[in-house]
Amino acid sequence: MTMDGENRYQVTRTAHVNAPASRVYDIISDYRHGHPRILPPQFRNLVVEQGGRGAGTRISFQMKAFGRTMSFRHEVVEPEPGRVLVEKDRDNDSKTTFTIDPVQGGSRVTITSDLVSRPGLAGKIEQFLSKRFLQGVYDEEIKKLEALARS
Repeated sequence: MTMDGENRYQVTRTAHVNAPASRVYDIISDYRHGHPRILPPQFRNLVVEQGGRGAGTRISFQMKAFGRTMSFRHEVVEPEPGRVLVEKDRDNDSKTTFTIDPVQGGSRVTITSDLVSRPGLAGKIEQFLSKRFLQGVYDEEIKKLEALARS
């Protein structure tokens, strides 16, 4: 699939989490026990296919959005272990990056998805709707992350 700049878009959410960066990163990078506990209900059937912690982990999952259930296959890389974790889609040119920075009183957590839409007007509508949808999903994910990190 060829991607041009017009079809690419990004969805980002950043929030303060009242927990140490090391604890937050540990939860996000643990795909067997931590990460599944922070996923909002739109995510379903997370399966660890390989690994389970950080780089080299391969997962598959489903996401329900707009009445459709979509399947995804991701591979995890850690360009900056302990700070940046990336889930790369194994079927297209999309990725989601989790960045955890220590700040006074806790951590700054940023979830950024780099995505590709269909071309034309249908793609613009897809971008508009998915941005709004994913921002809400990421807000909920960060809230669940904070609750788990503080427990």
